[in-house]
Amino acid sequence: MKKVKMFMVLALAALLSASVILAGCAKTSDKHFAGIHIIFFNGGPQGCPFGTVVYNGARDAEKDLGCAVEYIWSDWDPQKMTLQFKEAISKSPDAICMMGHPGTEILSPLVDEAIRKNIIVTLQNVDIPDIRKKYISKGFGYAGQELYNSGTMLSKGIVRKYHLGNADKALVVGPGITEEKQALNERAMRTKGCIDGLEEGSLTVYALPLPLEVESNPKESGIDFFKKALARYPDIKVIITDHGPVTAAMPSILKQLGKGPGDIIVGGFDLSVDTVEGIISGYVDLVHDQQPYLQGYLPILQVCLAKKYGFAGLYIDTGVGLIDSSNIEIVSELAKKQIR
Repeated sequence: MKKVKMFMVLALAALLSASVILAGCAKTSDKHFAGIHIIFFNGGPQGCPFGTVVYNGARDAEKDLGCAVEYIWSDWDPQKMTLQFKEAISKSPDAICMMGHPGTEILSPLVDEAIRKNIIVTLQNVDIPDIRKKYISKGFGYAGQELYNSGTMLSKGIVRKYHLGNADKALVVGPGITEEKQALNERAMRTKGCIDGLEEGSLTVYALPLPLEVESNPKESGIDFFKKALARYPDIKVIITDHGPVTAAMPSILKQLGKGPGDIIVGGFDLSVDTVEGIISGYVDLVHDQQPYLQGYLPILQVCLAKKYGFAGLYIDTGVGLIDSSNIEIVSELAKKQIR
């Protein structure tokens, strides 16, 4: 009788052990998109406020969906992105989630090559409509803001909020814009939108291209850049910075240049801990929130759906809201967690 009981105990223990093992296997291998290999571009240098939120969204998608993702950091350098995109294609992943900063002319032949190799390509942050429309049936989508419209939304919001007009002057800085206010690439269309929205409000608008070193390290390189800009345009009332990390650095930059809260109206893009503190302290006045977390999460989901089920590319506008002191509390805690 004792032997029978002992046998039953051992059998039950073995059954429970097997159940635990099987449950563990289910957790790791039964995710819906397990086995799909993706290369994902975060955009900026590792640790940058905007790129980190994009990365967090992509990482959460990877965990939720079960795919395998390789992450690429590019320092916001279009040339570096181009070389990295070529390397990504050579690895033959199932999909590449790319940013459109290099522009149509450079990316078009590379996307053609990727598609020929049965690699799904989609974009985040900067759209290239001509390529997207060409390959939408092959899963080529976009998750990000409408660049030009986002620029006009922010600048018109500033004009309304501060009752600005033809007696006021503004400076807009952004990558890919010329001093003659011409956009050199798709990325610069948001800067162009900022300029046009201010000019529609009858302001005098100056433009300066944003150097790559300021994009990559705004808290240090931005001080000299804005010192020279303010010396050149001493009577400006508004500065719009078309770059998330530069917007985040503006409170620090303005303090070091001897400016106080409200001395210059500052508009910019994207939330971060520093930007939230800048809004609360009064150094940053109005920010367009393009929700970069979604620009990480949604492209991963997009290519998984396209790979497994053949779905066409999705176009998702993530940039639809403006943040100022009146609504910052709603998102401030999420910004601290690097989700908003």
